[in-house]
Amino acid sequence: MHDAYEPVPILEKLPLQIDCLSAWEDWLLVGTKPGHLLLYRIKKDAGTNRFEVTLEKSNKNFSKKIQQLFVVAQYKILVSLLENNIHVHDLLTFQQITVVSKARGATLFACDLQQSSSGEAKLRMCVAVKKKLQLYYWRDREFHELQGDFAAPDIPKSMAWCENSICVGFKRDYYLIRMDGRGSIKELFPTGKQLEPLVAPLADGKVAVGQDDLTVILNEDGIFPQKCALTWTDIPVAMEHQPPYIIAVLPRYVEIRTFEPRLLVQSVELQRPRFITSCGSKVVPNVVYVASNHFVWRLVPVSIASQIRQLLQDKQFELALQLAKMKDDTDGDKRQQIHHIQNLYAFNLFCQKRFDDSMQVFAKLGTDPTHVIGLYPDLLPSDYRKQLHYPNPLPALSGAELEKAHLALIDYLTQKRSHLVKQLNDSDPSTTSPLMEGTPTIKSRKKLLQIIDTTLLKCYLHVRPPPHVAVPAAHESTQSTSNTRFGFKCSQCIERPMKS
Repeated sequence: MHDAYEPVPILEKLPLQIDCLSAWEDWLLVGTKPGHLLLYRIKKDAGTNRFEVTLEKSNKNFSKKIQQLFVVAQYKILVSLLENNIHVHDLLTFQQITVVSKARGATLFACDLQQSSSGEAKLRMCVAVKKKLQLYYWRDREFHELQGDFAAPDIPKSMAWCENSICVGFKRDYYLIRMDGRGSIKELFPTGKQLEPLVAPLADGKVAVGQDDLTVILNEDGIFPQKCALTWTDIPVAMEHQPPYIIAVLPRYVEIRTFEPRLLVQSVELQRPRFITSCGSKVVPNVVYVASNHFVWRLVPVSIASQIRQLLQDKQFELALQLAKMKDDTDGDKRQQIHHIQNLYAFNLFCQKRFDDSMQVFAKLGTDPTHVIGLYPDLLPSDYRKQLHYPNPLPALSGAELEKAHLALIDYLTQKRSHLVKQLNDSDPSTTSPLMEGTPTIKSRKKLLQIIDTTLLKCYLHVRPPPHVAVPAAHESTQSTSNTRFGFKCSQCIERPMKS
């Protein structure tokens, strides 16, 4: 595990019980059990993880009962479920804009903000009213009916948009309802022993669906794109997706995991957490708040550079790559770091004896073939081999393992040889890259081909070649008549010192 977030207290011992919360940019909205709406401005001190928290507004007459809050910053509106009806308020003044009169008796709503090809935001909303689902879209400061109501098997307890479907959790089962004009319903699976459904939207349009301590990922067709489920250490009560992390609120702490690779990243112990909300923008990215009945914490991301260092130490290269692609660096620096991590990943695959996977990664990276050959014993001249450096000691290979490693190398070198032959007459020097920065590379394609041919011959000798593979008897004969099938040079060639 590594530290992805640091919990920082924002509100402590709030006298009013928290029932819901929502956030955008530097602002945090807190809905309380007595119906008071509290607006806080949260400003981060530069260079520290300390925050200046200011109560900007306290609306004591907002409602008798605040059940749900959703901020739509693009439209400067607050959508809320108040006293079992949908209200819309101006986000800056809290003046009421409209009430969805048809939604009287509502118990739950889910909003979905889509970005059109022109960049315009389109807001859709699904409202649960008893055993019906109502669909709306936002235009001209009003919610308009999108299509007719859908009948539901039971009263929805949790739901989220999933592209053009809505995943709904009822007391005993999950269903997927298609927004295809017909309201096609697909029964998914039971909610689990706890009978408490949990559906959370993901950043890529899919949904995370809970079944006790398991979470599966569904697309709009109700299909599981991931083969396995995430398993939590307790039953989540709320969930947020902040790529590459999924953050779950458990009864005693917050747990942070990843889908690919499937990792438990961090456990953050907090006092009875219940709620979670997140927001993000170019100005203030990756903002996550967690709340209990009377406390609010902000989960402050640890710098990506620090996370990558921790992950590389733990040999978690796949997650390190995901984070490196998210870094706000120049394109050149980002490419260089990604390339470095990929080389470390390929090297680690080799050390894990996953030879075929390792060779495939090295081939895509364009790593100098001599650096790959140097991973094997006795294939390069000792003087040249001493110039090569690797992140860690190389694994000891022998017997069947060494034969398997040689077969993977043969496939890799055959592919590299074919590529080099096609470029042999190019005037530009070879553009292979080092496995480790600062290690010399071979610039001459002709020299690389000679090394590859000699290494291929040695590999075939190691793996008991079939009868049609000729083993040259003398250096002179091989030098004059190279094997036309493989283009081999004599094995004595590799004993000569090599220069780039």
